[in-house]
Amino acid sequence: MLKQVKYFVTVVKCNSFTEAAEECYISQSAISQQIRALEEDLGVKLICRENRKFSLTPAGEYFYNQSMILLDEAERIRQETVRIDRKNNSQIRIGYLKCYGGQELQNAIAIFTEQHPHIDIHIVNGTHEELYNLLCSGKVDLVLNDQRRAFSSEYENFHLHSCYCYAEISNRNALSALGKVTMDDLKRMPCILVSSKEQQENEKDYYQNILGFGGNFLFVDNLEEGRLMVAGNKGFMPVERGTNIPQVGTTMTRLPLFRSDVQIQRDYFAFWKKDNSNSDIESFANILHDMFENGLK
Repeated sequence: MLKQVKYFVTVVKCNSFTEAAEECYISQSAISQQIRALEEDLGVKLICRENRKFSLTPAGEYFYNQSMILLDEAERIRQETVRIDRKNNSQIRIGYLKCYGGQELQNAIAIFTEQHPHIDIHIVNGTHEELYNLLCSGKVDLVLNDQRRAFSSEYENFHLHSCYCYAEISNRNALSALGKVTMDDLKRMPCILVSSKEQQENEKDYYQNILGFGGNFLFVDNLEEGRLMVAGNKGFMPVERGTNIPQVGTTMTRLPLFRSDVQIQRDYFAFWKKDNSNSDIESFANILHDMFENGLK
């Protein structure tokens, strides 16, 4: 029933079954069925449906208000349960960007594991929004991410490095002979982005409207798949990473990516919740910072 309650609250918040279904990553028909099943379980009508519009019944208004309280309490219980479990089981859960291609994280994990052999490290990756949601929900302890949102006082915003951006291009493409490329050079080539299906529009919007990438977009699930497409001259891939840059082989070239006369930069941070801060997380963040700094030497 808790999942049905979440669906109901999302529908009311969005004032739309369609938007709520997209937010919950299910079909509109499925979310409608779940709301009907909730009404059947309760034995009351919560929503009056009128063509494509709906309104809440008096019982629905009450249930909505109480459901908000219930979901907040359920989340508090979940987070406290996870916190207690982590206290009894030494581990750090780390998230990083799918498009991150540097070696700093790998090196930091190796050093941290050597120094703290009793602590397990669990790794996940995702897009910017996916990592943000994982951190908000307490499903990861620390994320290596770029900055796209205003800083929050609830988090430690630990600056790691200001990284230059590059474009990986097939050696078969005439642009590979240049010393650098600009946005204008690349406007007729598809831009290959690493993203999950659910986050494609968010990633497209960011790269198109914030960074200024033009033309078409192609999406892949991981960095390796993107590089295979680059090798086949299917497009270029913007690569955002740190200072220890692995070679890309003989099939493609990595060129500095410029906007006007300035190479594009991205700021990388380690983010974690202040109320979840502990010496292990801080130790890992410091080692990661050292890995970025050492890459400059």
